[in-house]
Amino acid sequence: MEHEPIVTMDHVTFSYGGSPAIEDVSLRVERDDFVAIIGPNGGGKTTLIRIMLGLLVPQAGEVKVFGQSPHMVRTRIGYMPQYASLDLKFPVNVTDVVLLGRLGKTRGFGPFARSDRQAARRALEEMEIGDLANRPFSRLSGGQRQRSLIARAIVGDPELLLLDEPTASLDAQVEAEFYELLRKLNQRLTIVMVSHDLGVVSRYVKNVVCVKLRAVSHPTEKMSGDMLKDIYGSDMCLVRHDQVHPHEVHHDE
Repeated sequence: MEHEPIVTMDHVTFSYGGSPAIEDVSLRVERDDFVAIIGPNGGGKTTLIRIMLGLLVPQAGEVKVFGQSPHMVRTRIGYMPQYASLDLKFPVNVTDVVLLGRLGKTRGFGPFARSDRQAARRALEEMEIGDLANRPFSRLSGGQRQRSLIARAIVGDPELLLLDEPTASLDAQVEAEFYELLRKLNQRLTIVMVSHDLGVVSRYVKNVVCVKLRAVSHPTEKMSGDMLKDIYGSDMCLVRHDQVHPHEVHHDE
């Protein structure tokens, strides 16, 4: 029997009060997929992520994550927002930041348990920054800070990881290393990521969701310049890499 999709959206529409941010969106995210959501600014990319997380409830259509309403399965979802709301002047170290991802997973009050701290160490090691565990968060580089925030997102052992522009402001070398870490994570996690970096799309991800009010899913190897021109409204160049992915995504009808 085939696995049920991790995320299912059927004819979803959401508006912030005026014109719809997304309209009549239907898509599937399969288990073990690595999906990039691309599109112009204001096209609805972040809205899709927030609906998957259960932070927004659509006015029309149905959303299921792990076969349930998103807010019922939040402990199975890791999330890294576009802009982390961490005051860099606040005196916390890297471990303190990562431990925030354990809130709601164990006890509600009191100090973190030994198991929480062990989970934080594992997450930092997986992000290859275990040696920074006691460093003040404010003293990290941009790349180290992003790795710490990914560690915070995975410290609760999620099955689905949602990332909103995780490589914003990173230089090319740091960005490439970061995506290699995500590819390793994808061996055990389903990943959905908002990205503006079209050059990276065809190298690392398996499927692409193009969002411009509505959404259409494509296997990465089937993306073309004409598709991107239709989305962004100008001539675009998609950098191709010789990588074939066996996973398929249902196309919108």
